[in-house]
Amino acid sequence: MNNFLVSVIIPVFNEEKNIQPLLKRLLPIVKKYNYEIIFVNDGSSDNTVNEIKKYGQKNQKIKLLSFQRNFGHQMALTCGYQYAKGDCVISLDADLQDPPEIIPQMIKKWLAGAEIVYAKREKRDVDPFFKKMTAQFFYKLINFLSDVQIPTDVADFRLLDRKAVEFLNTLTEQSRFLRGLVAWPGFPADYVYFKREKRLAGETHYPFSKMFNFALEGIVSFSTKPLRLASYLGFISAVIGFLGIIYAIVGKIFLPSYWVTGWTAIFVGIMFMGGVQLITIGIIGEYISKIYKEVQKRPWYLIKEKYNID
Repeated sequence: MNNFLVSVIIPVFNEEKNIQPLLKRLLPIVKKYNYEIIFVNDGSSDNTVNEIKKYGQKNQKIKLLSFQRNFGHQMALTCGYQYAKGDCVISLDADLQDPPEIIPQMIKKWLAGAEIVYAKREKRDVDPFFKKMTAQFFYKLINFLSDVQIPTDVADFRLLDRKAVEFLNTLTEQSRFLRGLVAWPGFPADYVYFKREKRLAGETHYPFSKMFNFALEGIVSFSTKPLRLASYLGFISAVIGFLGIIYAIVGKIFLPSYWVTGWTAIFVGIMFMGGVQLITIGIIGEYISKIYKEVQKRPWYLIKEKYNID
């Protein structure tokens, strides 16, 4: 039953206080299987690397990849997928908001035939109201705009079959919105439900500004509908302008005594047209920036150090 390899990928960025509690909960679970734990250090400036090495000296199955600098959470996961050797690969964060205790349930679903097993948040009471509302809005918006339906209330805590991992590793695009890339090919999927816990230590690495940029990255990476929206806005503004011309001509001819020129209509018209133009330019600019990154073909990340990695 257990003659397969389980790889666990854990991106870390300034998580020194979470390493010991995480391994204390994770190791008793994965030791039932043939396993490897791959930490991907995303440019930490604290003692995270030394904490991981301390446990790696005692256990050769605890491995470490360190980046030259911070390349981002999605790139750390990408790196982990490229180095993982497991028949199934599980990714989770180090803050223990994703409980490792549900890993056996995920493996059970995988053995039953699911090639992707998502850990879905049944409750997220620990999250602030604003974060919950913005997350719901994001998933509704991206699923409305995109042709690929991304599961709601799931993050990067998931299990992937070897086939799915190898497919991800063949994708060469620079923008790595993995929640979309995992859902895009349509591998058979199942769910395991859990209650989200509080972050054990440290601060969140996803403030509102990063959440907004992450959402924008996902929308632009998986939909061209915003470009169509820009065309619609241009058409609507043109229609409104044309109607305004007709209104001005009719008013001038049939209501000359009541016709009063003023700055309000001019001001509103200028603001409306300016807003439409800026929105359109911004949307086009986002897609041009994607083309720019793809043309550059820079590496996704640079590895500074490998520990316990062949």
